[in-house]
Amino acid sequence: MKMPLFERYIDSLLMRSTLDVPAWNIENARAGKAAGWNYVDGCMILALLEIYDATKEERYYEFADAYINHRVAEDGSIKGYRVEEYNIDHVNAGKTLFALYDLNGKEKYRKAIDLLYHQVQTQPRTPEGNFWHKKIYPNQIWLDGLYMGQPFYMEYETRFHDKQNYGDIFRQFANVVKYMRDPETGLYYHAYDASKTAFWCDKETGRSSHFWLRALGWYAMALLDTLTKCEPGEEWREQYESLKQVFIQFMDDMLKFQDESGLWYQLPAHPGEGDNYLETSGSSIMAYSLLKAVRMGVLPERYREYGIKAFDGICKRYLKEKDGELNLGGICLVAGVGPEDNRRRDGSFAYYMSEPIVENDAKGVGPLLLAYTELRRLPD
Repeated sequence: MKMPLFERYIDSLLMRSTLDVPAWNIENARAGKAAGWNYVDGCMILALLEIYDATKEERYYEFADAYINHRVAEDGSIKGYRVEEYNIDHVNAGKTLFALYDLNGKEKYRKAIDLLYHQVQTQPRTPEGNFWHKKIYPNQIWLDGLYMGQPFYMEYETRFHDKQNYGDIFRQFANVVKYMRDPETGLYYHAYDASKTAFWCDKETGRSSHFWLRALGWYAMALLDTLTKCEPGEEWREQYESLKQVFIQFMDDMLKFQDESGLWYQLPAHPGEGDNYLETSGSSIMAYSLLKAVRMGVLPERYREYGIKAFDGICKRYLKEKDGELNLGGICLVAGVGPEDNRRRDGSFAYYMSEPIVENDAKGVGPLLLAYTELRRLPD
């Protein structure tokens, strides 16, 4: 994979994007909606800030800052965002605010960080103490939500709150290991209902039925990014090391399911079964997690080859030129369980195969760009 080719692809997406209609938000485009404040665009903007950090190419910073500046008012309020929705996904875009505040010191970004932290402080919780995934999903933990909320929470605690809630963050991860990990495979179920009443869950364990690749990827990023935002000192060293071991064990377990192509299947525990397919977004997240973890010293050097294999495999299989434009395919548009009035989303094998497979969606492009930034940081 030649580096300039991938940068040409990212540049073409930026050229086709406006601040209200980014080329990579396929969900909103299909719904005929302009972009608001959401995790999809947050993921992509964060990736642009990382590629700016790796290359110092101003166009990436300029678009990222313009995009977030367009949504954040001088008083720190955020266009299209309401705390009372209690959607943990909406916290994800707040990660961009830390980076932008460091780069340009706009006080409104600092105020917006506090607004999002207010949601973290008041987010409803399961009896075990974990954040609800959304207000419309009471008592439910989704792996996706660990990535959306915990790294932001950890960064705020580290920078602005004297680490006062470190214990809460570590406990929430410990609960996920306790209630959502499958000891046989080492993989984690997509979702858990603490009330054990949701139509999609096992009524004894509260777990959903399958291990979904992108959720597993979000969880890997949640672990790694939370670790890298933590400054444990002596007080939190034991909990930090414990969480680090959870990440290392999870990477080892995920590598057992890596296909020879370098990718992972949409449902990794069922390779080659039925309509199961090699999926871009979750594979990209795994590539990023492996490459970054090596750079940060969380994983030893030998793991880098698995991340490079994943990145190269994705580009070889799914990054194709059509009508003079590069397009990234193989991306699952969306997947989830419930709510009650949407019983099609039952967490079955057939359900995960039924969701659309699209091109150029940020849930695939953003993580692959993050993986690319790790390759750009490698010495020549």
